[in-house]
Amino acid sequence: MAAFTLSVNGQSHTVEAPPDMPLLWVLRDRLQLTGTKFGCGQGLCGACTVHLAGAPTRSCVTPVSAVGTQRITTIEGLDPHGAHPLQRAWIETDVAQCGYCQTGQIMTAAALLAKHPKPTDRDIDAAMGENVCRCGTYLRIREAIHRAAGQRKGVTP
Repeated sequence: MAAFTLSVNGQSHTVEAPPDMPLLWVLRDRLQLTGTKFGCGQGLCGACTVHLAGAPTRSCVTPVSAVGTQRITTIEGLDPHGAHPLQRAWIETDVAQCGYCQTGQIMTAAALLAKHPKPTDRDIDAAMGENVCRCGTYLRIREAIHRAAGQRKGVTP
């Protein structure tokens, strides 16, 4: 075990964990931030996506020892009241069916919008292409991202 001081959602947390413990389990089991989901455990599906220094990162394959002083943002930290434009657009567009992958989808989309505030379909498809939705709501996900991009600019879609 080792002590790690992590910056999660703007707050400092010191946790005891084995250095090779995946960040996902530190967030869920040590910090009780359960919005980040376990999907495949191999970094392939995207359900575990969080932001590490603003970049979408698969937390199931990122050891806590690799985080260092980088900021971690989880779905709980995107907007504490659930009012982020993507969170609102997801609801307004009725994206989720089972909902399991949606936190990873939203976190990936948030990183996309931070870099490309007005993404094209091609930008969205490239950014979101490695996030798996077993319910197949990809077209609604794309629509919600466009809606959020319009809201970010103060435009009603």
